[in-house]
Amino acid sequence: MKTTQFPEKIRSLDPFSDRFDAFRLPAENCDVLFATYPAGTAIEPHTHDTDNWGVITKGVMFITMDGNETAYGPGDWYHVPAGAEHSARCEAETEEIEFWFKAGG
Repeated sequence: MKTTQFPEKIRSLDPFSDRFDAFRLPAENCDVLFATYPAGTAIEPHTHDTDNWGVITKGVMFITMDGNETAYGPGDWYHVPAGAEHSARCEAETEEIEFWFKAGG
């Protein structure tokens, strides 16, 4: 995984890789992901069975949901409800902390 601003303690967590690279911290009824997206990342429309909340720590993430694209920068929180179709893109290198809560948990 590319060097990130996350501290060594975070970088020592289990790696996670799917549509993006992250470090995973499992928690009760939730996974916490410390994610990095290279410039030019484009994540196709998809859904999750989790209720996702995230905060951007570096860069900008553009999330499209319900036909509306919103830009989120450092300190901005976003929410993607379980089952909501969404896509994301990052023009610049971007990092976030994302919480995947089990639906109903």
